[in-house]
Amino acid sequence: MSVEDFIKSVEDGISLSKRLYFGKDRAVAPPKPLPPMDRSLQSYLPNAPMVYAVIPDPSVVDNPDIPSYQPHVHGRCDPPALIPLQMNNIDLKVDCYLDTAFISVSGTWRVHCVMGSKACDCRVAVPMGEQGSILGVEVTIPRKSYSTKFVPVEDGKDIDKAARPDDGGFLKANIFTLKVPQVNGGSNLSIKICWSQKLLFRDGEYTLSVPFSFPEFVTPAGKKMSKKEKIEVNVNLGTENEILCKTTSHPFKELRRNAGNLGFLYEAEVLTWSNTDVDLSYAVSSSHINANLFLQSPSVHDADQREMFCLYLLPGSQSSVKLHIKDILFIVDISGSMRGRLLEETKNALSASLHKLGPEDSFSIIAFNSEVYQSSMSLELATPEAVDKAIQWIDTNFVPGDGTNILNPLNKAIEMLSHCHDSVPIIFLVTDGTVEDERHICDTMKSKLSNKGSIHPRICTFGIGTFCNHHFLRMLATIGRGQYDAAYDVDSIELRMETLFSRAASLVLTNIVIDKLEDLEIEMHPSRIPDLSSECPLIVSGRYNGHFPDELKVRGTIADLSTCVIDMKIHRANNIPLDKICAKQQIDQLTAQSWFSEEKVIEEKIKKLSIQNNVTSEFTRMMLQETYEGTKATVGSEKGPKGAPRTITLRSLCIGFGDLEATKENVPPGLEQAKLPEAAEILVKVASNCCGTIFGHCCCMCCIQCCSRLNDQLVVVLTQLCTALACFGCMECCSELCCGGHDG
Repeated sequence: MSVEDFIKSVEDGISLSKRLYFGKDRAVAPPKPLPPMDRSLQSYLPNAPMVYAVIPDPSVVDNPDIPSYQPHVHGRCDPPALIPLQMNNIDLKVDCYLDTAFISVSGTWRVHCVMGSKACDCRVAVPMGEQGSILGVEVTIPRKSYSTKFVPVEDGKDIDKAARPDDGGFLKANIFTLKVPQVNGGSNLSIKICWSQKLLFRDGEYTLSVPFSFPEFVTPAGKKMSKKEKIEVNVNLGTENEILCKTTSHPFKELRRNAGNLGFLYEAEVLTWSNTDVDLSYAVSSSHINANLFLQSPSVHDADQREMFCLYLLPGSQSSVKLHIKDILFIVDISGSMRGRLLEETKNALSASLHKLGPEDSFSIIAFNSEVYQSSMSLELATPEAVDKAIQWIDTNFVPGDGTNILNPLNKAIEMLSHCHDSVPIIFLVTDGTVEDERHICDTMKSKLSNKGSIHPRICTFGIGTFCNHHFLRMLATIGRGQYDAAYDVDSIELRMETLFSRAASLVLTNIVIDKLEDLEIEMHPSRIPDLSSECPLIVSGRYNGHFPDELKVRGTIADLSTCVIDMKIHRANNIPLDKICAKQQIDQLTAQSWFSEEKVIEEKIKKLSIQNNVTSEFTRMMLQETYEGTKATVGSEKGPKGAPRTITLRSLCIGFGDLEATKENVPPGLEQAKLPEAAEILVKVASNCCGTIFGHCCCMCCIQCCSRLNDQLVVVLTQLCTALACFGCMECCSELCCGGHDG
């Protein structure tokens, strides 16, 4: 379901809610559609965990307790309407460790809008914060329950083809949805949702932001009754640094305050649910660069029995550190797929980044498609005049054209930055496409950068949409000891690109090395330690065999080009889940490495990490497992015998490895089409072939779209019929069936 379809469905659902009758003494009316002046594209997107009744047939809409005897409604909703369910209680718990927050939301919702004799699917929608990653969902309804788990792709090859987009997946990059099948009207759903997200960091302060703003119409209808709302936030640094709480969104009560450990609780009787996100910011007392090493032994159930480690560097406050001077070269994709708003947002972000350059920084710009266009033949100081001139050049020369050739501008950038001595050379690559020679590009950059020594150019990469190969971009950034980020929709391009530039351009410690690791057998992620930025902490994690020395030092280069030596504090991390904190970073790095090396053994390692820590990956799939009281589902069976439990496989929750065909055809990001179920695909091909027989080309898109929406059993019957007719060479008859009997 697209964002636009979702918004329309919710709007239709709220309109349908007018049919509900709550009795003469009701104090709360059915939800009202937003007035035109308040309505926007984002108005009906969830800003807190929500549950919706999925209504394809509007005639089932009614109060299960008090029938309204409304006139019968003819027709069906397409797409199905989504009626927000009323929420009876909500409990939020957040545990913050290092730079990661683990969130658990438990609540109860009631299907208040469907007749007691009818049932409907319910859709759970979970908006998540910065770099949110869904960990799991548990749903309990009368007589049965559902829970998610991850399984290897090999175990679900047939299921993967049958996975339906409507069963679950990401509506947007930060909104996860999941369908709960056939819940009876009047039933309660008890739901627990878990996810992780990153804490925002700036100038020594961490900020937690959890979407928790509920619309008024999820408050149960009827007499105003108080309801309990509970929010618990725990902060554990794993160190003994002092924590200073700065701001909070809710009136929290402090539960505990220890060195490196804080606890907060908000618990209140409310008439309406929270209409404010949960925000909390806290500062870590550290005026200078702070280095910590966490060590932990694996659990007995861990598939990898090597010891775990995590290097954690904090940059200190910006007032006490000086930033490196930069020579930065922007490389921007202006292929045909970047046309329109995509390119405008990129230009805005690039212009804002240019204005952030310091007077001692130098820069240049390269635009590319199949050709290379340079704003200047050499780097220029970032004077106000030079920046204004560059912005004018951008407006004139950022014209989309055919082709995407990434290697040529990269080689040109390496050449232009080859004479840097007293500054940090940085390449900032922006692209939305996939190219055929990506592994060759990585090999070439690896070879060229290894010959440059410690002052080689850093490569920062920014991917737009899902057609580019984000694992290639991450690998390129790892090779270049740089940063990587992405924007999966147009609305987030400007913000995310500016944020990445701020991190990449605010370097306080470069060429980082750890002393005395020669005697260890160590696996490290990322494999090359990036530079430390004042805009975010640095985390490097992995596994090792052997014994870390009792004393360790971190060395690096500071802004005056002298060597800075930092004593590292070593901690036995007995009270923080080190494996959970580092799992996503390790899976991301290993996936990029797996793509680059094409080694199956790395894929197997990723699968084990994903399943063990409930983290999404390219090589596993999330499954929704149904369990009846006293029974257990059979994994891999989407539909079991009548009355038997089943499992439902979701489509991949990851971004894939790019789309070369879409790049060649200059398809803009955002035009991804949902893959049809296998039976519908077969029928579509038959319909296309038969139309081509009559007309010489496929002109029956209405038929194709119609077929993709057919009932499962009808699709199977039609597919079998078309196949049989094809076997007898009777495609004329099949064309009569598929094309409605139109004459050529």
